[in-house]
Amino acid sequence: MAVQKRRVSVPVKIGNVTVGGNHPIVVQSMTNTDTADVASTVNQVMALAQAGSELVRVTVNTEAAAQAVPKIVDTLDKFGVRVPVIGDFHYNGHLLLKKYPDCARALAKYRINPGNVNIGKKHDDNFRVMIEAAIEYDRPVRIGVNWGSLDQSLLTRMMDENSRLADPLDAKEVTMNAIVASALFSAAAAERHGLSRDKIILSAKVSGVQDLINVYRKLAAQCDYALHLGLTEAGLGSKGIVATTGALAVLLQEGIGDTIRASLTPLPNGDRTDEVIVSQQILQSLELRSFTPQVTACPGCGRTTSTFFQDMADQIQTYLREQMPQWKDRYTGVEEMKVAVMGCVVNGPGESKHSNIGISLPGTFEEPVAPVYVDGKLVTTLRGDHIVAEFIDMLNKYVDRTYTARVAETAAV
Repeated sequence: MAVQKRRVSVPVKIGNVTVGGNHPIVVQSMTNTDTADVASTVNQVMALAQAGSELVRVTVNTEAAAQAVPKIVDTLDKFGVRVPVIGDFHYNGHLLLKKYPDCARALAKYRINPGNVNIGKKHDDNFRVMIEAAIEYDRPVRIGVNWGSLDQSLLTRMMDENSRLADPLDAKEVTMNAIVASALFSAAAAERHGLSRDKIILSAKVSGVQDLINVYRKLAAQCDYALHLGLTEAGLGSKGIVATTGALAVLLQEGIGDTIRASLTPLPNGDRTDEVIVSQQILQSLELRSFTPQVTACPGCGRTTSTFFQDMADQIQTYLREQMPQWKDRYTGVEEMKVAVMGCVVNGPGESKHSNIGISLPGTFEEPVAPVYVDGKLVTTLRGDHIVAEFIDMLNKYVDRTYTARVAETAAV
């Protein structure tokens, strides 16, 4: 089924990236370093940017963190890393932005959580101060509602109003409505304080798949602000990946969403860039964007008792991702290339023919040869102990031959 027409939203410029409108859906991520540790934070931002994160958010929760932000951004700039850095503020953002103007200037965007910026107050003075900083430094804001820190006074009021209805909604539905209301009320307040619509992005995060779909459908129907999608506290490992994919894929399929993040809990000593790869894969699997060549590989069965094809598929996939930082600057369209690494004769030749370049490895008891197909045609048969190296050599030559020609043709036109 084709993706439904993209929801029309107001585009928002964040540094050198534009979110919303007709612009591609943007991948973002967040560091988990102590922001006050400049070296660690710079290294992680660089790693996330290298992996393909187009926006990177950092926690700004202390005076030391606020003082570190300009140093972080300046260091990234000296290394030639131009990824916009976003400040994540909670509780004391109004104080930090006012006290540390260099921090406010260095950040490309501010993230404000309306549920905890004015805790215990009946006015929005703290929120207003942050909006005034955004106006002064010409920065956009993301008003990010999270059901784990929802404005309790708003929720209580809506619960009370609901209880007086002849046919009241259940408590969960009221909570979902309160999340949407909080985002819209806060956006309206930001506009009243002078922030223009093209400086506002909204998010409304919950941790349940069906709840997230429900909330964003409501929010998308009631506004034209750019929307950031993310399943909050998605979890770790397969649970986090599957839940994030299940929620975001439905919304993206419906044309909802302008920027996404996979909020995965890293495994112990895990790689933070995994969340970038998951976000990219969601978009590429839905054919919304292309980031890296895709490898088709069979799951294996009794015909593939050797693990050789699994090892080769992993090596090829890793190799392709590692090459992309250089390839994307040299070759137009290489990110759309399809590669097949198959394990036996049943589907191997067919899948290989359907790919740009593919190899069908010998299954158990099959003749120990590996036919290679290029653009649907059998071009050679590999055998012996150097199949992986020989196939990678063919892959490099294919990329250089095919995608260099496309660059030349584009330039000629």
